[in-house]
Amino acid sequence: MRFQAPESLSEQIAQHIGHKIITAQLKPKERIQELKVAKELDVSRGSVREALLILERRHLVNIYPRKGAVVSELSAHHINCLYDIYISLLSMLVTTFAILWKEGDLDEMMGQITKINKLTSSPEKPVDEIVDTGFTLMSMIYPIVNNSYLEETLENFKPGVSRTYYLAMKPRQEQLDKTKQFFNQLVSAVLKRDQPAIEQIVTEYGELQRSLALQELKASGFETESYSR
Repeated sequence: MRFQAPESLSEQIAQHIGHKIITAQLKPKERIQELKVAKELDVSRGSVREALLILERRHLVNIYPRKGAVVSELSAHHINCLYDIYISLLSMLVTTFAILWKEGDLDEMMGQITKINKLTSSPEKPVDEIVDTGFTLMSMIYPIVNNSYLEETLENFKPGVSRTYYLAMKPRQEQLDKTKQFFNQLVSAVLKRDQPAIEQIVTEYGELQRSLALQELKASGFETESYSR
């Protein structure tokens, strides 16, 4: 069992604002006013300021002198840079897990796969829960892989990746079906300890997410930048 410290007030505020950014309730380049947030949440401006610094480290806001915090832009360059690294790290995590898992390690994870299957097939199609369940599944792998550097890096990627997931999923039934297919294929490959198959499955799904996010970005009218890959 790993000890988890209770979340600070600043972290709770950061998660509240971060969720609004990830789900596009706060738009790119939109200013975040400390005083307004402090009044809405009945907290001090100091706590809001600390929360914005947390969000800056997570690349969700930019803080400028005399201007304050604004929601960071979501450009094609940003998405491409993110997925170039994230796909490789996720492949590393799951292929390592496939080598190391032992009897009983998959029991709780199979419950999460069942939950994802139900969520993606439900009439409500709750993108929030689907994304959260996927990340919960990833977090279950961390203790078995036991690589604190990899875990910390992937956790730092979560806000940016979540933002592109919401952009890509929208929700579309076809994309939700692809998500369900991804997790089921991945579990099958993990059970067989088939590392090449895992790399292919992760890469194909990651590239699909990248492509859909870029398409939605362009359709939304936000500026897209050229990027050589």
